[in-house]
Amino acid sequence: MRYSCLVVAAFFVVSVWFISPTSANNQQISSKHFVVYPIGQVDKRDGRTTIILDKNYQAGLSGLDGFSHVLVFYWFDRNDTPQERSILQVHPHGNKQNPLKGVFATRAPVRPNLIALSLCRIISIRENVIEIDQIDAFPNSPVIDLKPYVPSVDAAHASWPEWVDREQ
Repeated sequence: MRYSCLVVAAFFVVSVWFISPTSANNQQISSKHFVVYPIGQVDKRDGRTTIILDKNYQAGLSGLDGFSHVLVFYWFDRNDTPQERSILQVHPHGNKQNPLKGVFATRAPVRPNLIALSLCRIISIRENVIEIDQIDAFPNSPVIDLKPYVPSVDAAHASWPEWVDREQ
């Protein structure tokens, strides 16, 4: 399958900053780099949405068919520029009527590390292909991890600000 060659050749270097526990006024920051390899990519065609994993990761799908939903972690690859990574405040939903908020308080596709997350309903799993109901990723977006959705672990009694509910 042509996707396998593309996925294996790509990788990402993720910078993570750790703050040393020195003092509140004199924090030292050290950089560590991690390499994140895509395990597959999003495919959208003929009215179907699928996650196509590289065949090397197919064995990792064993048991996922017992779950109704999967958390899909993918990379906002179309925003991977120094300019986009430096944006720290956005108007939620891209609506300028919404007040500026920090990217960590939004699901904006611009952020220091371009990790995205979508909860998707699993329709079927065949070999290395997971058919899902939908995802807000673009076609060919690199998938970097999958985790089963487990309500007892992943669900919370949550609250959120009013602007989250405003129409996009």
